Amino acid sequence: MTFLLIFICLAILVFLISYFKVHPFIAFLVVSILAAAVLGMPAEKITGAVEKGIGDMLSSLLILITFGAMFGKLVADSGAAQKIAGVLMGLTGPKNIHWAMMVVGFIIGIPLFYGVGFVLMVPLIFSVVYKYRLPAVGVGIPMLAALSVTHGFLPPHPSPSALVVQFGADMGLTLLYGFAIAIPTIVIAGPLFSRSLLRIPSLPLATFVAEDLPDEQLPGTFNSFFSALLPVFLLIATTVYPMVFPAGETSLRILAFISAPSVVMMISLFYAFFSLGIRRGHTLPIVIEKSIAAVKDVMPVILIIAGSGALKQVFTESGVNAEIGAALQGLHMEPLVLGWLIAAIIRICVGSATVAGLTAAGIILPLIQAGQANPNLMVLSIGAGSLACSHVNDSGFWLFKEYFNLSMRDTFMSWSVMESIVAVAGLGGVLLLNVFI
Repeated sequence: MTFLLIFICLAILVFLISYFKVHPFIAFLVVSILAAAVLGMPAEKITGAVEKGIGDMLSSLLILITFGAMFGKLVADSGAAQKIAGVLMGLTGPKNIHWAMMVVGFIIGIPLFYGVGFVLMVPLIFSVVYKYRLPAVGVGIPMLAALSVTHGFLPPHPSPSALVVQFGADMGLTLLYGFAIAIPTIVIAGPLFSRSLLRIPSLPLATFVAEDLPDEQLPGTFNSFFSALLPVFLLIATTVYPMVFPAGETSLRILAFISAPSVVMMISLFYAFFSLGIRRGHTLPIVIEKSIAAVKDVMPVILIIAGSGALKQVFTESGVNAEIGAALQGLHMEPLVLGWLIAAIIRICVGSATVAGLTAAGIILPLIQAGQANPNLMVLSIGAGSLACSHVNDSGFWLFKEYFNLSMRDTFMSWSVMESIVAVAGLGGVLLLNVFI
C-alpha cells in the first residue's frame, strides 16, 4: 500500500508540472504535504519536516549555486569564453570545426550553467556557420552535447552537486569519474552523431548572430583558460595531492577546507574578479554589480532544489526511505541501472533534468545508505538518466528548435536523439567504470 501511495504522489507531482504547468517548487511543496499526510506523519510534524528539508538542502548549495552563476557571468562578459573559442577554432581549422565546437562546449560548459552557456555559445555557432557556409545542426550539436553532458554529469552544476551532497559522495572523485565518462559520451553524441545530421535544413535567424568583442578587448589566452577552469583545477588538485604526497593532519584539514565546493567557487570567483575584472581596468563595484545580476537567472534552480529537499525529508521522516530500500534490495537489478531508469522515466514525464535527478535521488537514497552502490557512480548514473529523451516538455527542446529554425520532426531527429544517446552512453560508461572500481 505504501508503494502505491508513493507512486500516486509522484504521479501527482509529474501531472502538476507537466499538465497544469505548476512551478516545480510549488508542486514539490504541495506533494510533500500530501505525501506526509497520506503516509501517516503527525500533522504537527509536517511543517517542520518540510522546512528542515528545504534548509538542509540549501545550507550546502546556496553559496555554490549563486557564486557559480556570478562566476559564469563574469567569464562570459569579460570575453574569456570568446577567447577560448577563438583559440581552439584556430587550432583545428574549418574542416574540423565540429571537434573544436565540442571542445569549446566542454570547456565553457564546466563553469557556465546550461542556459547561460547555450545563449552564449549559439551566436558563436551561427557566426561559424555563416562564415564557412556549414550546416548549422551538424556544427551545433557537438557543442550542445558537451554543454548538456557537463550540465548533467559534472559538479559544480546544480543537479550533480546536489546529488553529491545527498549521497555523501566525494566531490573531487565524482568530478574525476565524470570526466572519464563525459569525454567519450560527448564524442559519440557530438561529432560522431552529427555526421548523420549534415543534410538537415536549417536557416538560423541572423538576429541571433552577436557581434564579437574586438581582439584588443579580450583577455589573454592563459588568463582566459586559467580563470575559467580554476574550479576544476582546484577540485582535481585537492583530490590528487593526498594520493601523491604524504600529508599530515594539519595539511589534510587545510585540504578539506579548500576542497569544499563552496570554498572552491568562492576562491575562483574572487580570483576572476581580479583576473577578468580589476586587472583589465574595471573597478570592483562594477565587476560585482555585473556578475551578481546572474543570480536572478538561477533562482528557479534554487527553488527546485529547495522543493526537492522538502519531499526527501518527508520520505525520510515518514520511514518510507527505509521501506523502499528494503523492497529495492529484493529486486534483481543493478542499483546503478535502477537509479538511471528512475531518473529517465521522471525526465521523460516532467522535462526537467534537475527535477528528474533530485527526485530520483530521494528514491534511491536508501540503497546508497545501505552501501549497495558507489555513491560517486550513482551521481553520474542518475545524471545520465536525467538527460534522457528531451522532448516538448523541456525548455531546451524549444530553445534548440527556435534558435536553429527547425521543424518539429527535425528537432526530434537531432536534439531528442542526441540527448538520448548521451543518456545511454553515460550509463554504459558508468557500468564499465564500475567493473574496475
